[in-house]
Order: sequence, then structure tokens, then C-alpha cells
Amino acid sequence: MEKVNTHEAKTQLSRLLRRVAAGEEITIANRGVPVARLVPVPREKSPRVLGILRGQLIVPEDFDAPLPEDLLDLFEGRKKKRARKAKKKA
Repeated sequence: MEKVNTHEAKTQLSRLLRRVAAGEEITIANRGVPVARLVPVPREKSPRVLGILRGQLIVPEDFDAPLPEDLLDLFEGRKKKRARKAKKKA
């Protein structure tokens, strides 16, 4: 974070604002004492539009039905025991 005096801030405000817009923070000081800070303004999020996908998504009837055991095991990190292959006799 850079510190500039009030005279420099007045004469180079446009340049300072470009730097702030790029993400930099600048402190303005009066006789060496910090009095203000230039910081970037967070971008405003666009308002959410409710129902924008209405009619485009279909929720199946069994959406909230219990999961099959094998899929539930995968989600919970349980591994199935594999059957061991019989060794061939030479």
C-alpha cells in the first residue's frame, strides 16, 4: 500500500484512480498523517432473476427416493470387497 500526500493526490487523482481500479490501495496523508484510503469498490452483483429456467427442468417423481445401496456406499466412502481370483495351478 502506497502513501501519497494531499497535494500529490489532488494533482494526480486520475492516475491514482486508475491504479485503484486495478486493485491497488493508496493511503492519502496530510503532513505525513494518514487521513484517507483509496480502495477499489467491490463489483456489484447483478440481481438474480427467479424462475429463469421455468419449464426447462424436470424433477423426476423419485427425486427424493432413497439411493441404491451401491451408490450410497460410494458416497459414504465404503468400498465393496472384491472377490479374489482363484490362482491357476501350473
